[in-house]
Amino acid sequence: MNKLLRQALLICICVFTLSAQAAVDSLSEAKDAYAAGNYTEAEKLYRLAAEKGEVSAQIALGSMYYIGKVVPEDYKEALKWFTKAAEQGDRKAETNLGMMYFTGQGVSEDYKEAMKWYRLAAAQGGAFAQFQIGLMYAEGLGVPQNYQEAVKWYKPIAEQNFALAQINLAVMYQHGQGVPQDYKEAIKWYSLAAEQGDASAQFSLCSMFLKGQGVPKNIVLAHMWANMAAANETDVNKQKIIIDVRNKLSATMTGRQISEAQELARKCTANNFKGC
Repeated sequence: MNKLLRQALLICICVFTLSAQAAVDSLSEAKDAYAAGNYTEAEKLYRLAAEKGEVSAQIALGSMYYIGKVVPEDYKEALKWFTKAAEQGDRKAETNLGMMYFTGQGVSEDYKEAMKWYRLAAAQGGAFAQFQIGLMYAEGLGVPQNYQEAVKWYKPIAEQNFALAQINLAVMYQHGQGVPQDYKEAIKWYSLAAEQGDASAQFSLCSMFLKGQGVPKNIVLAHMWANMAAANETDVNKQKIIIDVRNKLSATMTGRQISEAQELARKCTANNFKGC
């Protein structure tokens, strides 16, 4: 290598190093500004770092556009920055990009493109991406419907205590989709999600106890789970449905049974839904 070429290469390396350091400095300052509530300055600094290729800054900027914080909500701009980060192999960005293609935010709905990005994120251990792949197989979105494949994707993350996967896996055991119908196995997975305070799983347990599926029929325990599901449900419309079911149960119960169910619900809640 001649002397001039060596000097030119050295200059390029120095420029790259200085640029990379500037990006790191901008990112650090951006985080400080954001923590201090100086969002306008944070956005400016994140942009500087993002334009220099800093992945964390690209995700932060994309998130700002996605939720409309500091900058106007702009899904196309969010998509742009998530894409830049995803193309550098960032798992979170790949997952975000998959969701935007899945929901058609900032881009036309495209299940196949969503699946592409979810698979890349899943290959890096992304639990939500794995869940979405399972969901797409269960619903036949962008791929032929395949319950067995859905179970394959749900089960590993359900075993990692991912509540949404536990619920969907329970549904598949309850209805025999991709697995032999097994009410006891459904109870197991609903219970694990219910222990995390998931209202949907708790309401499903209410139904299972009411019908005697996988457990002996028990109206008191059904009422107990309905009580807790109503307290934990954040969706107003879903909460109304749960309360309506609970009230109908109450109409068939004695005062003593209702009091027992309420006491059990209080104890279960105090114990963080364990051992109920």
